Order: sequence, then C-alpha cells, then structure tokens
Amino acid sequence: MSSNLVTPSWADRLPTHVTRLVHGLAIASLISQVGIIITGGAVRLTKSGLGCSHWPNCVPGSMTPVPEMGVHGLIEFGNRLLTFVLLAIAVAFFIAVWNMRKTHRSIFTLAWVLLAGIPAQGVIGGITVLTDLNPWVVSLHFILSGTLVCLATILVNRTRRELKQENHQASTKSVGQFATAAWILSMLAVIMGTIVTGTGPHAGDASAPRHLFDPLLVTRMHTAPVYLLIVATIAVLVLAYRADGNSKVRTAAWWMVVVILAQAAIGYTQHFTGLPITLVLLHMLGASLLLVAATNLWDCAVRLPRSERVEQR
Repeated sequence: MSSNLVTPSWADRLPTHVTRLVHGLAIASLISQVGIIITGGAVRLTKSGLGCSHWPNCVPGSMTPVPEMGVHGLIEFGNRLLTFVLLAIAVAFFIAVWNMRKTHRSIFTLAWVLLAGIPAQGVIGGITVLTDLNPWVVSLHFILSGTLVCLATILVNRTRRELKQENHQASTKSVGQFATAAWILSMLAVIMGTIVTGTGPHAGDASAPRHLFDPLLVTRMHTAPVYLLIVATIAVLVLAYRADGNSKVRTAAWWMVVVILAQAAIGYTQHFTGLPITLVLLHMLGASLLLVAATNLWDCAVRLPRSERVEQR
C-alpha cells in the first residue's frame, strides 16, 4: 500500500512568523555585539592587543596561543573565539527567519546584513593585528562594531513589535528630524571618541603607533557633538510632550537622557583622573549603550517606509 505522505523539508519546520525564539535570538545578537566591544576593550586595556601576533593564526604555525605569549595570548585568543559565538547566533537567526524572507523583508535583510558583518569584523580585526594596532584601523574596527550594534537594536525592536503585534506609531515630522539628528550626533561623538582613544595612552601594546594629535584638542572635538546631542535630545523631549502622542518616543528620549548623563559623568571623571582602565572600559560600555539608546529613539520616532507599514499589517 503506497503512501502519499511527503516528508517535510528542514525549511518547512521553520517558523513563518516572529516567535519568542526569533525575538530571543535578536536580543542575543544585540547583547553579543555589545559584549564583543567590551571584551575588545579589555584586550586593549590589558595591553594584549598583540597577544596573538599573527592572523588568522595566533602565532606562526599555531592557531592557538603558545606558552611564550603568556596571559596576553590567552586574552587576545579568547576575544577571537567570541567571534564564533556571534557567528553562531547570527546563523541561527538567519535560519530562523528564512521562511519570512518575503513576508518580513526588513527583518530578513537585517538578518543577512548582521551575518555578513561578522566576517567583516574578523577581517578588519586581522588587519588591525597585521598593522601592529594602527589606530585608524582600530577605529574602523570599533565603528563597524558600533554599526552592527545599531542594526541589532533595530532588529530587536522590529521583532518585538511583530511578536506583540504592535503597530508602529509614527511621530510628527519635527520629532523624527530631531531624533535623526540625535542618532547622527551620537555616531559622530563615538567616531571622534575613537580618535581620542588613538591619541591616548591605552594603545593595546607598548610598540603600537599613536596619533600625534593634541590630546586636549581632540577631546574638545569629541565633546562638541555631545553638546549638540544634548540639545537635540531636549528638543525631542519637549516636542514629544507638546505635540506628539507617541509614548514610546518619550520613554526612548528619557533613556537617552539617562545614558548621556551617565556617559558624561564617566567621561569627565576618566579625563581628570588620568584615564584609569576601569573607567575607560565603562566609557566603552557607555558608548555602546548610547548607540543603542539613540538607535532606539530614532526607530521609535521615524515614519516607516510604505513597504514596512504594509509588512506590519
């Protein structure tokens, strides 16, 4: 007796809508992206930037560190291993949303962009080592990581809305404009912060090259977009309470205020106390959280493209 039953393929078993697992993987992606920024900072602050002197091997002829590299080799190699954790999460998310590639195009696009960004991180990390921690390459490595943090934040928001079946409530045009300005200024502050770091004492290795800029001048250049960011955030808050009924924008703006205040307090304290490594590491965490908060504010405030509004329905 023949059977007409067809064995389902692996793709048939994948979800066709956002589930708790899909949203959980998005959160895991965001946490891991922030986490690798912190561990990368720890590598630099412990002077372990060249703990693995080669790439992709740790040392010539060995993928793993050798005893001669000491604790610095273990620290640098441990940070390299975390890349595979990020990659595993990104691959899992990409597979989980495979069946949504036509119905949830923005989520699927974010999934493959994040997945592609992780090998790019690894390649730039390798160039960083091969150029003996050139500060411009180190800055590029951090900026790419920050960009992936922003994308992962949007992914968390979009999957949460879909999971809870929340319709995106667009804000007024002026709120969206100031929220966009706040996001751009946050990125500028972070980019200028990488130049300050490249001029400062924490190079990752005693032999690493440094920028020859005036430390005080680049620090002031770093704070300039921060002052403008404060103005833009206040403008969003005022407009959100006067002319905008979007409560999510108000909440996101208050989170921006909290992060800015904390980051400013840490930044000024580290500057006037000689850049102790604990405060520098906290400042790096603060930079990551600033990008999360700014991206969240922008994502809550801007009007979605028509394709994404249709997608939500």
